[in-house]
Amino acid sequence: MLATGRGVAQDEAEAVGWYRKAADQGNAVAQNNLGLMLDNGRGVVEDEAEAVGWYRKAAEQGLPDAKAKLKRLGQ
Repeated sequence: MLATGRGVAQDEAEAVGWYRKAADQGNAVAQNNLGLMLDNGRGVVEDEAEAVGWYRKAAEQGLPDAKAKLKRLGQ
């Protein structure tokens, strides 16, 4: 909700913090979303290498969106 401003004031930097907390605990959707934020420089400095790492973790758990993003990035 923070990333999109749905129901609350949009705060992409705060969204990144929450995505990172959930991603660190193994949540595949959060890993993918954190990858997206890093990939696009939303709320954080753009970092494709770190984004790929998070996409890979999510893909290893079977998340189709993460697999598609890896393919798009040639990984």
